[in-house]
Amino acid sequence: MTQYVLDTDHLSLYERRHPQVCDRILRSRQNLTEHLMVTVISVEEQYAGRLAQIRKASTSEALVAGYRRLQLTYDLFFNLPVLQYDFNADQKFHEFRSMGIWIGTQDLRIASIVLAHEGILLTRNLRDFEKVPGLRIEDWSV
Repeated sequence: MTQYVLDTDHLSLYERRHPQVCDRILRSRQNLTEHLMVTVISVEEQYAGRLAQIRKASTSEALVAGYRRLQLTYDLFFNLPVLQYDFNADQKFHEFRSMGIWIGTQDLRIASIVLAHEGILLTRNLRDFEKVPGLRIEDWSV
Protein backbone atom coordinates (compact mmCIF):
# COMPACT_ATOMS: atom_id res chain seq x y z
CA MET A 1 0.00 0.00 0.00
CA THR A 2 1.34 3.42 -0.99
CA GLN A 3 0.67 6.30 1.40
CA TYR A 4 0.54 9.70 -0.25
CA VAL A 5 0.61 12.65 2.12
CA LEU A 6 -0.69 15.97 0.81
CA ASP A 7 1.38 18.98 1.80
CA THR A 8 -0.52 22.17 2.55
CA ASP A 9 0.23 23.56 -0.91
CA HIS A 10 -1.31 20.52 -2.63
CA LEU A 11 -4.34 20.80 -0.34
CA SER A 12 -4.76 24.40 -1.44
CA LEU A 13 -4.44 23.42 -5.10
CA TYR A 14 -7.09 20.75 -4.59
CA GLU A 15 -9.42 23.24 -2.92
CA ARG A 16 -8.91 25.63 -5.87
CA ARG A 17 -9.72 22.80 -8.31
CA HIS A 18 -6.27 22.58 -9.92
CA PRO A 19 -6.95 20.21 -12.86
CA GLN A 20 -3.86 17.99 -12.62
CA VAL A 21 -4.04 17.69 -8.85
CA CYS A 22 -7.78 16.96 -8.85
CA ASP A 23 -7.39 14.37 -11.62
CA ARG A 24 -4.54 12.60 -9.83
CA ILE A 25 -6.37 12.62 -6.49
CA LEU A 26 -9.46 11.16 -8.14
CA ARG A 27 -7.38 8.38 -9.72
CA SER A 28 -5.65 7.71 -6.41
CA ARG A 29 -8.97 7.39 -4.57
CA GLN A 30 -10.06 4.80 -7.14
CA ASN A 31 -6.87 2.78 -6.66
CA LEU A 32 -7.18 0.39 -3.73
CA THR A 33 -3.38 0.28 -3.23
CA GLU A 34 -3.06 4.04 -2.72
CA HIS A 35 -4.12 5.99 0.35
CA LEU A 36 -4.31 9.78 0.61
CA MET A 37 -3.55 11.43 3.94
CA VAL A 38 -2.60 14.74 5.48
CA THR A 39 -0.53 15.68 8.51
CA VAL A 40 -1.83 17.39 11.60
CA ILE A 41 0.57 20.23 10.72
CA SER A 42 -1.34 20.90 7.49
CA VAL A 43 -4.59 20.80 9.46
CA GLU A 44 -3.15 23.43 11.80
CA GLU A 45 -1.96 25.61 8.91
CA GLN A 46 -5.26 25.45 7.04
CA TYR A 47 -7.41 26.15 10.10
CA ALA A 48 -5.13 29.01 11.19
CA GLY A 49 -5.56 30.61 7.78
CA ARG A 50 -9.33 30.21 7.84
CA LEU A 51 -9.62 31.61 11.37
CA ALA A 52 -7.44 34.58 10.42
CA GLN A 53 -9.80 35.34 7.52
CA ILE A 54 -12.78 35.25 9.86
CA ARG A 55 -11.10 37.50 12.44
CA LYS A 56 -10.14 40.14 9.88
CA ALA A 57 -13.51 40.14 8.08
CA SER A 58 -14.84 43.68 8.01
CA THR A 59 -18.02 43.05 6.03
CA SER A 60 -20.86 40.57 6.27
CA GLU A 61 -19.86 39.17 2.88
CA ALA A 62 -16.28 38.57 4.02
CA LEU A 63 -17.47 36.97 7.25
CA VAL A 64 -19.90 34.65 5.46
CA ALA A 65 -17.20 33.71 2.93
CA GLY A 66 -14.73 33.06 5.74
CA TYR A 67 -17.10 30.73 7.54
CA ARG A 68 -17.96 28.99 4.27
CA ARG A 69 -14.26 28.31 3.64
CA LEU A 70 -13.86 27.08 7.22
CA GLN A 71 -16.72 24.62 6.67
CA LEU A 72 -15.23 23.44 3.36
CA THR A 73 -11.89 22.89 5.08
CA TYR A 74 -13.58 20.90 7.84
CA ASP A 75 -15.36 18.78 5.22
CA LEU A 76 -12.08 18.14 3.40
CA PHE A 77 -10.29 16.95 6.55
CA PHE A 78 -13.27 14.88 7.63
CA ASN A 79 -12.66 12.68 4.58
CA LEU A 80 -8.88 12.31 4.94
CA PRO A 81 -6.88 10.39 7.55
CA VAL A 82 -4.69 12.74 9.59
CA LEU A 83 -1.17 11.62 10.51
CA GLN A 84 -0.15 12.76 13.98
CA TYR A 85 3.02 14.44 15.16
CA ASP A 86 4.15 11.75 17.58
CA PHE A 87 7.39 11.03 19.47
CA ASN A 88 8.87 9.20 16.46
CA ALA A 89 8.26 12.24 14.25
CA ASP A 90 9.60 14.56 16.96
CA GLN A 91 12.77 12.48 17.24
CA LYS A 92 13.28 12.69 13.47
CA PHE A 93 12.67 16.43 13.60
CA HIS A 94 15.41 16.91 16.23
CA GLU A 95 17.79 14.60 14.34
CA PHE A 96 17.37 16.71 11.21
CA ARG A 97 17.94 19.93 13.14
CA SER A 98 21.11 18.46 14.70
CA MET A 99 22.26 17.54 11.16
CA GLY A 100 21.96 21.20 10.19
CA ILE A 101 18.84 20.89 8.04
CA TRP A 102 17.33 24.33 8.23
CA ILE A 103 14.06 24.56 6.41
CA GLY A 104 10.88 26.01 7.86
CA THR A 105 9.85 24.45 11.16
CA GLN A 106 6.41 23.43 9.91
CA ASP A 107 7.88 21.96 6.71
CA LEU A 108 10.42 19.96 8.70
CA ARG A 109 7.66 18.69 10.99
CA ILE A 110 5.64 17.61 7.95
CA ALA A 111 8.70 15.85 6.50
CA SER A 112 9.34 14.12 9.83
CA ILE A 113 5.77 12.84 10.01
CA VAL A 114 5.88 11.58 6.42
CA LEU A 115 9.16 9.76 7.06
CA ALA A 116 7.89 8.29 10.33
CA HIS A 117 4.95 6.80 8.40
CA GLU A 118 7.02 5.82 5.33
CA GLY A 119 4.87 7.93 3.05
CA ILE A 120 5.43 9.97 -0.08
CA LEU A 121 5.00 13.72 0.26
CA LEU A 122 2.97 15.52 -2.40
CA THR A 123 4.30 19.05 -2.73
CA ARG A 124 5.57 21.70 -5.13
CA ASN A 125 8.12 22.87 -2.56
CA LEU A 126 10.98 20.76 -3.87
CA ARG A 127 13.60 23.39 -3.00
CA ASP A 128 13.11 22.90 0.74
CA PHE A 129 11.90 19.32 1.01
CA GLU A 130 14.73 17.94 -1.14
CA LYS A 131 17.08 18.90 1.72
CA VAL A 132 15.52 16.21 3.94
CA PRO A 133 17.40 12.89 3.57
CA GLY A 134 15.28 9.90 2.68
CA LEU A 135 12.11 11.89 2.01
CA ARG A 136 10.26 10.72 -1.08
CA ILE A 137 8.55 13.57 -2.93
CA GLU A 138 6.14 13.86 -5.85
CA ASP A 139 4.54 16.90 -7.44
CA TRP A 140 1.10 16.14 -8.82
CA SER A 141 0.60 19.67 -10.11
CA VAL A 142 2.71 19.14 -13.24
